[in-house]
Amino acid sequence: MKFWTFLAAGLAAASAAVAAPGAYRISERIPGPDGGWDFARIDAVNNRLLVTRGISLMSLDLATRKVTGGLAAGERLHDALPVNGSREILVTYGNANAARFVDGQTGATLATVATGKNPDAVGQDPKSGLVLVMNHSGGDITLIDPKAHAVAGTIIVGGDLEMAAFDGKGLAFVNVEDRNETVAIDVAAAKVLRRIKLPGCDGPTGIAYHARRRWLIASCDGSTTIVEAASGKLVKSLKSGKEADGVGLDERSETAFVAGRDGTLTVISLAGKAPTVAQVLKTEPDNRTLAVDPRDGRVYIPAARLAKAPGAARPTPVPGTFEVLVVSR
Repeated sequence: MKFWTFLAAGLAAASAAVAAPGAYRISERIPGPDGGWDFARIDAVNNRLLVTRGISLMSLDLATRKVTGGLAAGERLHDALPVNGSREILVTYGNANAARFVDGQTGATLATVATGKNPDAVGQDPKSGLVLVMNHSGGDITLIDPKAHAVAGTIIVGGDLEMAAFDGKGLAFVNVEDRNETVAIDVAAAKVLRRIKLPGCDGPTGIAYHARRRWLIASCDGSTTIVEAASGKLVKSLKSGKEADGVGLDERSETAFVAGRDGTLTVISLAGKAPTVAQVLKTEPDNRTLAVDPRDGRVYIPAARLAKAPGAARPTPVPGTFEVLVVSR
């Protein structure tokens, strides 16, 4: 208890020290069903936030703030990607080694596609339309044709695969967590082109691609590493939250966001000659994933208070405390 009290005080002081007029703040807290969570994603077509909740999918209407739980029931849901005009959602199921297409409104299963071992993050290549399923434990990527609900190929990468970013021209960049690198992939050719080392990065998870600057932004354990996508040259390594599991990017304001399990949101300015930490905002412990709405720059962060029961291996969310934090200026 003393440790967490000390940590909270330190984080609050850090946030206050860097906050300035126009700084980001927690503007809203939206309660939701009890339980854990994984990825969060904006579905702009339906104006909602999707959050995988372990055994189901949660939807938050961004206009009314209405929360709908219980979509796409199963076990170990990891990620949820709107596809086919957002009429459907592709959901990864870690225990089943499968991805399922579900109805975007009812959550009813439409098709099931076998993947590699422990499918985790997903992403869609804008050029080919193919969906990449990163099989975290299998070290490979399953390519899926969302229109056909069918496997379109497999890309062998090796290592523990995490999230992907896309340049819009047919290249995907996928983080390999246990090798501290990003791989550049030609999606149409289903081929790894090169491996990009991430200096100063331990365990890269989240990744974003800044199209104008052609930078890759990777969240790591305690730092964020930014490199040139073409050359792999280091642009900057910045201190950020511990055990981060996602990067959000708002290209309109030239800002990146990194959520850390230590209860911080690191706000990184990309507007100058070199990236800088503009703010460290105190949030909640274990707020490691996030989603940025590209339309208005708001950041949505799933969070809950955690407690560890006697004999339990890890802490679990305290009933009645799950919420979605809304961060804005």
